[in-house]
Amino acid sequence: MLSDKTPSQRKAAVLSLRLQLVFVALSVGPVVLVASLVVHDLGGAYQSRVADHLSVLVGNHSKRIDNFLDDRSGNIRTLARWHTVEELSSESFLREKLAILRDEYSGAFVDLGLIDPEGVQQAYSGPFNLSKANYAGTTWFSEVKKSDHYVSDVFTGLRGTPHFIIAVKKPWQGKDWIVRSTIDFQAFSALVTNIRMGQTGFAFILNRSGELQTKPQHEVIVSRGPYAELVKRKLAPGKVLIEEREDALGNDALIAVSPLNGPRWLLCYDQQASDAYASLNDAMRRALYLLIAFGIAVNGIAFILIRRMARRIATSDTEKQIMRDEVVEAGRLASIGELAAGIAHEINNPVAIMVEEAGWIEDILGDDDATSPENLAEITRAVGQIGTQGGRCKEITHKLLSFARKTDPNVKDFQLNELIEEVLGVLGQKTRYSNIEVITLLDASLPRLSASPTELQQVLLNLINNAVDAMEKTGGTLTITTQSEENHLLLDVRDTGAGIAKANLPRIFDPFYTTKAVGQGTGLGLSICYGIIKKLGGTIRVESEKFRGTVFAIRLPLGADRPQTDARRPSTTAGAELRLDSAPDSGVAS
Repeated sequence: MLSDKTPSQRKAAVLSLRLQLVFVALSVGPVVLVASLVVHDLGGAYQSRVADHLSVLVGNHSKRIDNFLDDRSGNIRTLARWHTVEELSSESFLREKLAILRDEYSGAFVDLGLIDPEGVQQAYSGPFNLSKANYAGTTWFSEVKKSDHYVSDVFTGLRGTPHFIIAVKKPWQGKDWIVRSTIDFQAFSALVTNIRMGQTGFAFILNRSGELQTKPQHEVIVSRGPYAELVKRKLAPGKVLIEEREDALGNDALIAVSPLNGPRWLLCYDQQASDAYASLNDAMRRALYLLIAFGIAVNGIAFILIRRMARRIATSDTEKQIMRDEVVEAGRLASIGELAAGIAHEINNPVAIMVEEAGWIEDILGDDDATSPENLAEITRAVGQIGTQGGRCKEITHKLLSFARKTDPNVKDFQLNELIEEVLGVLGQKTRYSNIEVITLLDASLPRLSASPTELQQVLLNLINNAVDAMEKTGGTLTITTQSEENHLLLDVRDTGAGIAKANLPRIFDPFYTTKAVGQGTGLGLSICYGIIKKLGGTIRVESEKFRGTVFAIRLPLGADRPQTDARRPSTTAGAELRLDSAPDSGVAS
């Protein structure tokens, strides 16, 4: 669990997760996008190819069936045109002609008959007993009277079995006789049932009333669904209409229709969409399996590499933190070295007083009347003075030892104002010697800060030392201000010194960058300040103008508002706030 890990390990774990998500998005995302586009284009092309193939198939069979009907109609028209009614009235003549037609056209013709103008069959040749059959009341008889020839719908009629007839009008002696023939239903149906594609594709013929003209190989419901609507459409001869829609059984189907028999019939083709696009679906499934396998392989390798990289980053962060702590400690030692001269001078005064008082006591004790009340009172005063000055030396050395202690990173609650007063106490001699007036504008209601006191002590020491150094030759005013605002503490360190050139502002937080003479600065002070403030989740803003002074404005969050992030180096500009959560480690002790 993340709560059981160190901050560096938690950071590495979060980074690892983010890298994995980014890698998945960048590796799999484009592949999925390209695959989707390819599948879309391939699917569209494949569907167009299937539709084109189906259009050619249905169109060719439609022409073949129409040609079959036209040819059989032409056979009967030729028979009626070239023979007289007297010849056609002979059943032996009809049997002869029927035998020729059956032999020539593979049994497509079942029978032949001659019907008089009143609808009575006067001559018949065929397997049924239909002599003198009366067709006056049939639909096909009235239709053929209106035209030269007629192909009927499939019906049972007098023989009780499905069949359809071809009838041709034969004008004779001012009256219309009719030559008719029955077409073999099985032979005709074979023309339609031979239309096959895939496992589920089949064809059948409907008339415009929605009645089946052939027997379909699979169940089809023509009373509802797409066919109930398609039979009402007007289609141009030779046109093939192809649609993908839901059939009467609720399945997605590929449906093709083409007009027949001028165009009283529809040649219909029905195939399940899953069957029509089976090859495409198989290819898509294989591509999906390959994509999944590729994604697992690539991301598995990436997962291992990213985890290793994250562990290395965690180790690097730990080493970086150790190095940063060492740099901070080195900066503290350098600051103590800069304080040494001032501390020595600060201690020299009380030590001189103590030596002088000790000599005075020695002189009194050498006097013959050393025990006189006056001499004893003087000795008492001198001893008291020695004690006072010794206490002063002890306080000074105690403060110096406080600064010399190794940086304590432990977070404590403390009062920032008290820490400021302590630092100013140590630097008091240095400010007085440099003729610098120190002004403190400290908010008495300032809330306690939760942080490392020694780290904030180091920040204050560096900023105040830099301000004093900037005013060392000319003197000036050092103003330190604290206040609280929106759950944050604000600390300003302002001086009236020489200021910082605009060209130098972007680099003042870079490590080892300094404008001081060689041997007078380490270039670590401001870098350390930046690192510490960053670790506390704060920001630092520097404003400076040449010969007009400098101000460092620090903003520190209180309590839970302080994030646990590592320092990064900032990029700075004059008067611009340095957001420490978006810049890498940098800094300079000036």
